[in-house]
Amino acid sequence: MTVTIIGTSHIAAQSIAEIKNQINTQKPDFIGLELDAQRADALLHGEKKPISLATIMTIGVKGYLFAKIGQLVQRHLGSTVGIEPGAEMKTALELAREQKIPVAYIDQPIAITLRNFSKQITWKERFRFCADLLYGLLFPRRMMKKHGFSSFDLRTVPSAKLIETMMTPLRQRYPSVYKTIVEDRNTYMVRKIIHLLRAHPEKHLLVIVGAGHKKGMEELLLKVDVL
Repeated sequence: MTVTIIGTSHIAAQSIAEIKNQINTQKPDFIGLELDAQRADALLHGEKKPISLATIMTIGVKGYLFAKIGQLVQRHLGSTVGIEPGAEMKTALELAREQKIPVAYIDQPIAITLRNFSKQITWKERFRFCADLLYGLLFPRRMMKKHGFSSFDLRTVPSAKLIETMMTPLRQRYPSVYKTIVEDRNTYMVRKIIHLLRAHPEKHLLVIVGAGHKKGMEELLLKVDVL
């Protein structure tokens, strides 16, 4: 099996166009998506089920708040470009259904990721997060410029160099968060890909993930010599 990894932006029109082009021209045998079954179902059906207190207690209050803040930020950014967050993943799901291409949900279940986030975030990182959040609310343009977010068009996928520029503050200021949200999920998704490779040799797998995961996943796959 050969593997092609596409790095996307969840609110970029460019990502939607690239996914359509890749699926229609490459005709992959399988498509791997940075989703779990729960998130895929919500994307396809547009259902937003209320989160129960029991669920919040399971994933942890810190994980729940992190997810809610992330959703609000993505919705705000998506509204500025007129694209619903996750539209590129929904496009891939719909095209896969139309063309009868099997889909593999390769991402770690969101409940596990958020629970690990709640457990692993340190007190220092919590204080930094509150300070950064307050600074961002008071001085949004300064915050965006500081971390490189003002230097690219939201309608396009940022370059590899710019992604690294934006990921560096996260890795330095929030090491446990970076491990939980990025590195651990990279490892999980790569294991899923390797399982597919071994189960379906001689097939072509198209993997669609957020651009921040692409480099790390490719490096992991190169270690097992599958790219």
